[in-house]
Amino acid sequence: MKSIFLKFSSLVFIALLLFSPNLNAQEFQGQAIYSSKAKMELGSFGARMSEGQKKQIQARLKNRLEKTYTLDFNKEESVFNEDEKIDAISGATDSWGDNFTRGEQYKNVKQKALVQSQEFYGKKFLVKDKLAAIEWKLGAESKSIGQYMCFKATASIPTDELEWYNFSWGDLRETNTEAKTDSTAVETEELEIKTTEVEAWYTLQIPVSHGPGEYWGLPGLILEVSAGNTVILCSKIVINPEEVIEIEAPDKGKEITKNDYQATIQEKMLEMRNNRGRPRS
Repeated sequence: MKSIFLKFSSLVFIALLLFSPNLNAQEFQGQAIYSSKAKMELGSFGARMSEGQKKQIQARLKNRLEKTYTLDFNKEESVFNEDEKIDAISGATDSWGDNFTRGEQYKNVKQKALVQSQEFYGKKFLVKDKLAAIEWKLGAESKSIGQYMCFKATASIPTDELEWYNFSWGDLRETNTEAKTDSTAVETEELEIKTTEVEAWYTLQIPVSHGPGEYWGLPGLILEVSAGNTVILCSKIVINPEEVIEIEAPDKGKEITKNDYQATIQEKMLEMRNNRGRPRS
C-alpha cells in the first residue's frame, strides 16, 4: 500500500510540474491513437448458424467491429475522429453504417460543451449540447499501458448517453409501446433507465480530463475503456508534436440537441418502415 501511495504521489508531482499555472492551455497539445474491438452478438439467430456462416458475417462486419480513432487535445479542448476504412470485401465504405456512427466530436471540458457533426442520409446536422456528467468511482488498482502508469475508475452510465447518435429497431418498438401506455405506466417506465457498466484506465502522467468518445472527466487522460461488448485501447501518444494541431469545433449543419437528433432519426426510420412495401404511385 505504501509503494502505491508513493507512486501515486510522484505522478501527481510530475503532473504539477508539467501543468503549472504559468503554462497556457493552448501551448500544450497532444495526440492519441485508439483502436476499438467489439464482440459480434448474433443472439438466438446465431445459434442456428454454422461456424463458417459466423465467420462470413464477422468478415462482412469487420469495419463496424474494429475501428481506429484519433484524439487531438490540449488542456481544455479535444477533437475525436474515426479513421475511415474501406470494406475488405466490397472495396467500398460502409454507407449504411455511416448513418449511425459518431461524427467529428469536439469537447470542451472547461465549459462542459459538446459539438458534434452528424450526417444522416445526406443531411448535415450540428449537434450542440452539454457533456453528459459521469460519476466516476476512483479505485486504487493500477497497471501499465505502454510507458504510462494507469489507475482504474468505474461508472454506471445511461446507455442513451453513450449511443444517442445510433439507432436500433428495438428502440423504435419501445417508443411506440410507451406512447400507448397511460401516464402512470410512463412514469414507471421512465424510472427504469438502461445503464452500461464502464471500466476506464487513466494516467496522471497526462493530467487532462479527456478521453475517447463520450468518456471524460477523470484527472488524467483515459487510455482504455471497457463498456458492454466493446474495448477501446490507446496504442500511441504524441505530446507536443512538432506540427501544431488545430483543435476547432465543427461548424456546418443544422443546429440541434442530442434529444432532438435522436427523435429525428427515429421519425425517419419509422417513416421508412411504414413506406416499405407500399406500391409506388
